[in-house]
Amino acid sequence: MCIDFHTHAFPDHLAATAIPYLEKEGNIQARLDGTTTDLLRSMDRAGIDKSVLCSIATRPEQFDAILAWSGAIRSERLVPLPSVHPESETLTEQIRKVADAGFVGIKLHPYYQQFTMDEERIFPLYEALIRHNLLLVIHTGYDIAFPRTPLCTPSRILAVSERFPDLLLITTHLGGWDDWDEVERLLIGKPIHMEISFALDFLEPEQARRMLSAHPSDYLLFGSDSPWADQGESLGMLRALNLPDGLIRKITRHNAETLLTRVGR
Repeated sequence: MCIDFHTHAFPDHLAATAIPYLEKEGNIQARLDGTTTDLLRSMDRAGIDKSVLCSIATRPEQFDAILAWSGAIRSERLVPLPSVHPESETLTEQIRKVADAGFVGIKLHPYYQQFTMDEERIFPLYEALIRHNLLLVIHTGYDIAFPRTPLCTPSRILAVSERFPDLLLITTHLGGWDDWDEVERLLIGKPIHMEISFALDFLEPEQARRMLSAHPSDYLLFGSDSPWADQGESLGMLRALNLPDGLIRKITRHNAETLLTRVGR
């Protein structure tokens, strides 16, 4: 059984409008209807035990609703990550609420939330996450729905990881979507967590195999970015790389289990 460290879903009453809107924005077809029910069905088909479910607050006032919904859907199989917005005036208090509610971390997205990963106004947020021992899953690289503004590039990831070595940082899309040559130059081989969603779909198998083999094996995680990719197909692409069985087990389960048990209070 596997753990998918990067999925999305929406409250049932929002999914029917959110999915078509996001499909149009990104010129991409969703593989699920955006509900947790459909996500659980996908997990059953793919043999996935748990999914980390990432929310994104696109406005500061969405925090309370996201936190409440995350609590309502939390289960043995769904591990929600609430979200805060960098423009909130109560960021550190919101991080305390996330920790007090027993969540393992949060999700941020520099494009949807309009911030640069290594700008100083974000530093108190990173410090609060460290203080409460929470994960940060953050979109890295470019984004299919936005202009190629360098908000969360490998060099910015490196700057944050060096300034905040205790931050439990998980970079998405194998360290930076559609910026993998820079990822390979700057990040591969360093102790930086990377989940692999929406990367194997675009990389040549030789480069994907080379990057995964050269990175510290304890710092790799499986992710699909469902509903924007099929969980079973994403697992199939990973297995088709013919990596050692021990590395596959680390990527698909063991590393995620280790992270999820070391966070929180």
